[in-house]
Amino acid sequence: MGALGPSPRLPPPLLLLMLGVQCFAREVLVPKGPLYRVAGTAISISCNVSSYEGPAQQDFEWFLYRPEAPEAALGIVSTRDARFSYAVFGARVAAGDVQVQRLQGDAVVLRIAHLQAQDAGVYECYTPSTDARYLGSYSGKVELRVLPDTLQVSATPPGPRGRQAPTSPPRLTVHEGQELALGCVARTSTQQHTHLAVSFGRAVPEVPVGRATLQEVVGLRPDLAVEAGAPYAERLAAGELRLGKEGAERYRMVVGGAQAEDAGTYHCTAAEWIQDPDGSWAQIAEKRAVLAHVDVQTLCECHSSHSGSLEPWDLGGHQVGTAGLQAHLPERAGPVSITSLPWRVFSAQKLGMEVGGPWLRGERPWVVGMAVPHEGQTGRLAVLLWRKELQLGSRVLCAPSCLHDTPSLSYVSASQLAVAVGPGERRIGPGEPLELLCNVSGALPPPGRHAAYSVGWEMAPAGAPGPGRLVAQLDTDGVGSLGPGYEGRHIAMEKVASRTYRLRLEAARPGDAGTYRCLAKAYVRGSGARLREAASARSRPLPVHVREEGVVLEAVAWLAGGTVYRGETASLLCNISVRGGPPGLRLAASWWVERPEEGTLSSGPAQLVGGVGQDGVAELGVRPGGGPVSVELVGPRSHRLRLHGLGPEDEGVYHCAPSAWVQHADYSWYQAGSARSGPVTVYPYTHGE
Repeated sequence: MGALGPSPRLPPPLLLLMLGVQCFAREVLVPKGPLYRVAGTAISISCNVSSYEGPAQQDFEWFLYRPEAPEAALGIVSTRDARFSYAVFGARVAAGDVQVQRLQGDAVVLRIAHLQAQDAGVYECYTPSTDARYLGSYSGKVELRVLPDTLQVSATPPGPRGRQAPTSPPRLTVHEGQELALGCVARTSTQQHTHLAVSFGRAVPEVPVGRATLQEVVGLRPDLAVEAGAPYAERLAAGELRLGKEGAERYRMVVGGAQAEDAGTYHCTAAEWIQDPDGSWAQIAEKRAVLAHVDVQTLCECHSSHSGSLEPWDLGGHQVGTAGLQAHLPERAGPVSITSLPWRVFSAQKLGMEVGGPWLRGERPWVVGMAVPHEGQTGRLAVLLWRKELQLGSRVLCAPSCLHDTPSLSYVSASQLAVAVGPGERRIGPGEPLELLCNVSGALPPPGRHAAYSVGWEMAPAGAPGPGRLVAQLDTDGVGSLGPGYEGRHIAMEKVASRTYRLRLEAARPGDAGTYRCLAKAYVRGSGARLREAASARSRPLPVHVREEGVVLEAVAWLAGGTVYRGETASLLCNISVRGGPPGLRLAASWWVERPEEGTLSSGPAQLVGGVGQDGVAELGVRPGGGPVSVELVGPRSHRLRLHGLGPEDEGVYHCAPSAWVQHADYSWYQAGSARSGPVTVYPYTHGE
């Protein structure tokens, strides 16, 4: 049955002034009010108690007093009674929309995932007394006012640059080196004094868009400071990236000198912020609008142009045909694949001097390029004719006239392989999913009979040198595998687009914190059937932070009775105390023994005797004396080990090792804390000693 109000309070105690006696009074603290939040968004209200007597784990009860009935207390949720909620909150508590989360024994937070207009009112956090005397305050109150959602964000038409197709969202194509300009409109009509923060973000092409996949390009913060995402910081400092406000509601981002990696889907995100009475800033609303799908047409740089003909011409005694665009070269059995070579463009004069072939003659402009697969290696040359010149400032840009793929020989260099990761530095809580994206780009041949790729993720703990250990990977056949230590975890590695790969850990653990890198490898197949590694590239480091659970364990172990004799049963007890941790924490305990090594005074390595796991299942190890062993849970936090029929081989130093375990939504367990008791010496006496 729902609670109608707090438990009856006793009258305020008399104030006692006692010379030389220190007096502690319970104090319950909640944030200063009033708090303003927007309907449909989430809110967290903290509450903690101090200067109390009794157990370290205190209970909390939350109540709401609505404006239309300021004297009626509506029970919301309690840490000690699952049936505490009033009917109006019962369904929301059962669905998890409203919940109380314990941060530690004397601190909780009330979380409401989706605020409703009727959630406005005065919230009271009440702590039932565990004190010997009623001193101090036993509750704290804070007012919450729920505002209507008035935040709006939309795209503005792009500027005159670029070609826009009539699609929604629009697809915008710019040439490499051109200026990319995008704008959005953000407005709010909230009556309270709020600040808007507006940021422009980019998602890699062909990837589903969400908070985890969006990489910030540049943003205007609530304090009007302009900041760029980590990959764009240098371009902002150099003036190649700009963000400005035009009028009261319009924001415009300009990227000067578009690059190939600027391609993607651009969004505008507007966030509304308000300053709480304690001086801190809180985000009360956020909305996002798609601006455009941007394609960047990459171009080559030409050094000179000359007149030439479309007729085949002589390259050092070997014919090169413009129709097929392939070169039969000395010391090679087949034609060189032009599309798979890393191109370095030279002037026609330099090419003529190096190779000895004639200059091209004709009436149409052409430029000659040359590619060398390996530095310092001769004989592997390919020639390509270029046209469609474009003057852009001091640079002369052009696009290839045509390409013909004859993949008799494929070559991939490290300079062709680029790896980018997103969505930037991550901070998550234990049990939350972790998603990271890896995009492989460059002038790469498509995967198939002649080329293949593998992609994997590596993780190194914070501060550790080197790339770290393998988490998961997809091999050249697309088969996924997990690295050592990740077996049994719910981890997925998948290809979500033509060159985009996603790593997903269903439930992150504190041990997953560290620096992540994506490693891509390109393989080519020569005349034989075997693949050989041709190039590899690692991404920049991507920091991931996972919050600790804050579990503290202590263990005290002793031998019941103090003295045992041979043939009797030795009973060892272990009491465990726990501070902190999430609800549903499970405890396990194991017993270990260290026996003196024969002929020495030192002890050997500890051996497992037995224990009880977090699932309540007993595990038996090896008893030194070889007799029967029993392990059991004799209390909520008390474990017992019994050694039946003691013998001289059972002599040793025993200890208890408890551990705390948390189970996540994917049913996986991870160890959140551990401890070790002091030593307990077991010496089986003989009768008469």
